[in-house]
Amino acid sequence: MAKCDVAIVGAGPYGLSAAAHLRAANGLDIRVFGEPMSFWERHMPKGMLLRSPLAGSHLSDPSRSLTLQAYQKKSGKQVTAPLPLYRFTDYGRWFQSQAVPDLDCRKVSLVEKNGTGFQLTLEDGESWKARRVIVAAGIVPFAWHPPEFSYLPFTLASHACEHCDLSRFAGKRVAVIGGGQSALESAALLNETGAEVEVLVRAPFVRWLWRQKWFHTFRPVARLLYAPPDVGQAGLSHIVARPNVFRRLPRSLQDRWGKRAIRAAGAAWLNPRCAPIRISTGTSVVSASPVAEQVVLKLSDGTERRVDHVLLATGYRVDVSRYPFLSGRMLESMRRINGYPQLDSGFQTSIPGLHFLGAPAAWSFGPLMRFVAGAEFASLAVTRGILGNRNSKRSS
Repeated sequence: MAKCDVAIVGAGPYGLSAAAHLRAANGLDIRVFGEPMSFWERHMPKGMLLRSPLAGSHLSDPSRSLTLQAYQKKSGKQVTAPLPLYRFTDYGRWFQSQAVPDLDCRKVSLVEKNGTGFQLTLEDGESWKARRVIVAAGIVPFAWHPPEFSYLPFTLASHACEHCDLSRFAGKRVAVIGGGQSALESAALLNETGAEVEVLVRAPFVRWLWRQKWFHTFRPVARLLYAPPDVGQAGLSHIVARPNVFRRLPRSLQDRWGKRAIRAAGAAWLNPRCAPIRISTGTSVVSASPVAEQVVLKLSDGTERRVDHVLLATGYRVDVSRYPFLSGRMLESMRRINGYPQLDSGFQTSIPGLHFLGAPAAWSFGPLMRFVAGAEFASLAVTRGILGNRNSKRSS
């Protein structure tokens, strides 16, 4: 059985950044499993632009030499804001080629406890033994399908993350459910490919970011109000950008501010593209019924819609038990809160040696962990946690 010190499951921004930091520590054998940037390439729509600013879109390495600016200089490919999806994906692959050139693209089918370490079984049956496992496997398993649509087939209703090309809906009538960036940008892309679109929003109005643009563009004011990742409202942004501060707040405050920081909203630059689209606010779907290869939606205002497809831009609900590769025995012994693993300062679960990065870490470290911008903090913290543990064992 092949062996390594740390196995990282997932090769997105968090997995690649953690690998870059851990590899800078001499003496650690790090292995990364998974296809690089696969979520962004396969589960985000072509033509998408990142809502995050450039300052919040870097992957992280110890010397900060693999930034978007370094990628632009080395590759000659222009980096613009807002950042196109295809450019971000290409940047991520370039980062991987520099920081993790020996990436193993095979998927991990099972992770289970094995003595003092872990055993990983890959999709082709090969087994690896690792002293530690870092799960950075993304959010696709957490896609939220509201129960109103649970009985509809994929041909009639699907989650936004299940499509990378929305042109398949050209000429179709599509109802988009949701009021956040994913819903609004999906609607814009659908409209631009020739679909007839309506967005159904439960909230009484659509919230747009940067309503006072000079707050962000006038630097003396912007620096006071917003941290560079730009996650959360004015003032709150600085707390969110400091996860060690955020996690020390009273739980009730964390929950309230965490929801506020990620409430549904669309980027200001998207507003003009949504102008031609019908957006119905203050309404929700009461029932959805298939009728002759279409869907009849009954709405809370008493009206009905008949559409060819329902696109669910309804977000994600973290529940690590949905990761298909985690053994049932480990899940039973892991302390979890509403689907989230409870993590220590090194992103380690109650199972020694098992760590989670990305969205599953949001309960312990706040909403920054839901964004690419959180990769640097998470990578530094998990590296400190692993090295500190290794050094303490050596000294004892």
